[in-house]
Amino acid sequence: MVASRLDSAMVAPGELPSDTALARLRKVLLVGTLDYDNEMVLSSRGYNGSPGVYLLTPMRIPGSDTAILVNRGWVYAPDAMTVELERWREPSLDSIQGFVNVFPPTSVAESVVPDQPRTLRSLDPLAVAAAMPYPIAPYYVVATTPAIGARDSVPARLPAPRLDEGPHKSYALQWAAFALIAFGGAVAVWRSGRSGREERVVPPAPDLPH
Repeated sequence: MVASRLDSAMVAPGELPSDTALARLRKVLLVGTLDYDNEMVLSSRGYNGSPGVYLLTPMRIPGSDTAILVNRGWVYAPDAMTVELERWREPSLDSIQGFVNVFPPTSVAESVVPDQPRTLRSLDPLAVAAAMPYPIAPYYVVATTPAIGARDSVPARLPAPRLDEGPHKSYALQWAAFALIAFGGAVAVWRSGRSGREERVVPPAPDLPH
């Protein structure tokens, strides 16, 4: 399913299925204007072992009052929260290629960082909608558009989902090993305790002559 959607033809937002579950991972082409004044930051995002953030920029689509949130990619931030947004603007970017993803099904309490209303700890759709002066589509787009201009001022684009087993197999082996170690340790402790009890048994006193 993932492969077929990622290999499908690129479509305009109006051609996506209305059901976001069916639209997920489909390739889409957005044409419009990025609204940097209402950009948000998704904090605590790692990339190749470095701390950083994702840049979430709404795109205004001509003829529509609903904007589409675009994850333009990752940028480095030493505290995984604070970044100079002006440096990462792409003013010549008026069209974006990417794939559709869906917001989490439920909101997370305290997703907005205190004193930083445009910084999120999690991609909370209610928090995003509350921060925008216009409606937001019920999905967002992960940009895959090649960098335009100097690469050191363009966010690192995020890759499409990997079509492999991921870390699940290694995790399963690790937990199986932990279970064996725990079982072996429990048996060793039980045997040690039993041996100690046997050594402490006092033999009966011999019969004394009358």
